[in-house]
Amino acid sequence: MTEPRYDVIAIGNAVVDVIASCDEELIEELDLNRGGMTLVDEARADELYSAMPPARELSGGSAANTLAGLSTLGLQCAFIGQVADDQLGKVFRHDMRATGIDFDTPARGRDPATGRVLIFVTPDGERTMNTFLGAGQFLPATALDEDLIASGGILYLEGYLWDPEEPRRAMRRAIEVARQAGRKIAFTASESFVIERHGDDFRSMIEDGVIDILFVNESELATLTGEDEFEAGLAAVAGKVPVLVATRSEKGAVAIANGTRAEVAAEPIAKVVDTTGAGDQFAAGFLSGFAKDESLDRCLKRGAIAAAEVISHYGPRPEVDMKALMSEKL
Repeated sequence: MTEPRYDVIAIGNAVVDVIASCDEELIEELDLNRGGMTLVDEARADELYSAMPPARELSGGSAANTLAGLSTLGLQCAFIGQVADDQLGKVFRHDMRATGIDFDTPARGRDPATGRVLIFVTPDGERTMNTFLGAGQFLPATALDEDLIASGGILYLEGYLWDPEEPRRAMRRAIEVARQAGRKIAFTASESFVIERHGDDFRSMIEDGVIDILFVNESELATLTGEDEFEAGLAAVAGKVPVLVATRSEKGAVAIANGTRAEVAAEPIAKVVDTTGAGDQFAAGFLSGFAKDESLDRCLKRGAIAAAEVISHYGPRPEVDMKALMSEKL
């Protein structure tokens, strides 16, 4: 097995986040799924955009956010995802490359447009997401650079992108390529609704030993296993994946790797401003340690530090020198 060129290569949605603060009344008025993620079509996306208060527009997407965190921590990363040949697509590509991430997947035509996520943030910091996936739903297997995939130490896959058929086929092929090259497969479940739709796939992948590192939050673990009690859910999965990482918001996180268990408390912060990207940055922090063969405890601590930083401000990506912050906190 050759030495990897990249620490992490991710496949995910290429979307632009549109983030606005709002009151609880607007959530009710627009009949939004408070605290969840809802897929919308282009017409609904336009309707919600028109109803939003003044907003910030930032390149996002779950796996892309994780790579942004990893890149700020000094890891070498590459991204595979689909944008359209439009202005948002150009913005997304520029932002990724400016963050130090290689992104060379060719753009497709202008229909559908590049994806966007309309994020409504209530005063308690909870985010309600409405996602128009756009061009991201049409990432074909033919767009994969298989030599690139084989050159990454870890292939990180975003559960959100498992929903549309074309990128699901692309990710299945990417898994084959990565495994043939002897690389690790990391998978984030992303959201309970994804598990409800594709749980049989995910459970089969777990049983077949396809996934090396599985990231879930507490509710996703319950949906995946059918166990409402957290410890029972852990027991149902631990041992079937080499590394299981389960986050619990303010209750911290647990990781189990080959029978060894570690836990970390949530990092204290003055105020939760916006939880957008918390799980993405936790994964970035964890993987930044895992890629360097650090202890399970230290990987979890890195995840907690990264998650705390991102929920202290608006937006899903770090806004401080993460290397310096890790040095200070570890």
